Amino acid sequence: MRIILPQNVKMIIERLRSAGHDCYAVGGCVRDCLRGLEPHDWDLTTSATPDETQAIFSDLKTVDIGKRYGTVAVIIDGKPYEITTYRSDGDYSDSRHPDEVIFTGDLRDDLSRRDFTVNAMAYNDEKGLIDCFGGIDDLKNGVIRCVGEPDKRFTEDALRILRALRFASVLGFSIEPETSRAILKLRDRLKEIAPERIQTELLKLLCGDNAGFILRRYRTVIAVFIPELVGTFDFDQNNKHHNRDVYRHIVASVQNIDPDPVLRMTMLLHDIGKPLTETKDRKGVSHYHNHPTVGAAMSAEILKRLRYPAAFTSEVCTLITNHDIRFKPDTVALKRYLSVFGVECMLKLCKIQRADLLAQSMYKREEKLSNNTAVTDELNRITESGECYDLRMLAVNGSDLIHMGVGSGKMIGDILGELLEKVITGELNNDREALLEEAQSILQTKSDD
Repeated sequence: MRIILPQNVKMIIERLRSAGHDCYAVGGCVRDCLRGLEPHDWDLTTSATPDETQAIFSDLKTVDIGKRYGTVAVIIDGKPYEITTYRSDGDYSDSRHPDEVIFTGDLRDDLSRRDFTVNAMAYNDEKGLIDCFGGIDDLKNGVIRCVGEPDKRFTEDALRILRALRFASVLGFSIEPETSRAILKLRDRLKEIAPERIQTELLKLLCGDNAGFILRRYRTVIAVFIPELVGTFDFDQNNKHHNRDVYRHIVASVQNIDPDPVLRMTMLLHDIGKPLTETKDRKGVSHYHNHPTVGAAMSAEILKRLRYPAAFTSEVCTLITNHDIRFKPDTVALKRYLSVFGVECMLKLCKIQRADLLAQSMYKREEKLSNNTAVTDELNRITESGECYDLRMLAVNGSDLIHMGVGSGKMIGDILGELLEKVITGELNNDREALLEEAQSILQTKSDD
């Protein structure tokens, strides 16, 4: 089995071999090549020590990015190539880094410390593919399996639990039974993992094609770091619009939307406030008034706890707060919404509502979906035609009003707001002369008052 190595990777391998050392491409890059994908990064493993590696590449820039653990990066054409010495690891007291690293001359020792069989293969052009643990078969069969004992792998680094779920979601693979058992048994060890490490893996998991299955099968794992989801488990919505409990509805809606991080996270959290807002009418039917606002507040705390960037958190919470607005394909109403939310947010809200509808019961589904399509079409028509719906699109601005003699900033804002409303409703054309004339009339009226 032959893999086409990039020239820089081949050069690194050949230079180390010429100096008397073994070197292989290893890990995810080998896995991706075997799947017919182009790797984003190329990692290498070698029998050379970090000091020997740096000496061999002394004519190039090298960076000590983990020399204690055997890793040196060689910079070629501005791109880093990580080269790690064959090693075996001691215990992992902090559930992340080994307490002791022993450099070794045996490639098998190095591969045996890796997380999953599909990531424990190595390759160079001389020796071909080195697969000591059945990685190629697991890759062909679509299986995520720990190298060696799953309990040991997950105890060493608990983030591997989430990595297993992420790989299964992204690759569409199943998880081998013993590996799955260990994931569920040791899931609470994720509490020891830094939030920054969890947030990255979670987003990748959510954006996988198989995210829905993983979220259902391993919901108790996700609940370790988002315990607020537990209240949605098996929570009957008791309403004709829904035929799933809250969590299963959430999972279905995640699967129904584009694999975009903001959209997928929004769907994961959009109904998290429902269990806290349930009320029942005289007929015993459940309602969830204000659940978007409550859910957005809960989501803000969750995303802050997981250290997501402020801009990401703000956008997700804005979408959750407004996800239940009942838009209609009314031009004037939609222009008003556009003036508040903007085009990008409105189109995302339409996608969110469609995903939400597809996860509901069949009750009036076609009618609801038809309305959603009509709203989306009208939004696109408005924006593509360049019709005015925003203050920045008005043919006049604050400077024009200042030249007219309006001195108050509040007055300027009030007049521009009135002009925009008249343009949106069609009372006025977005014409400079007509708007200036109307502004003068508004100013006169306000002065008289």
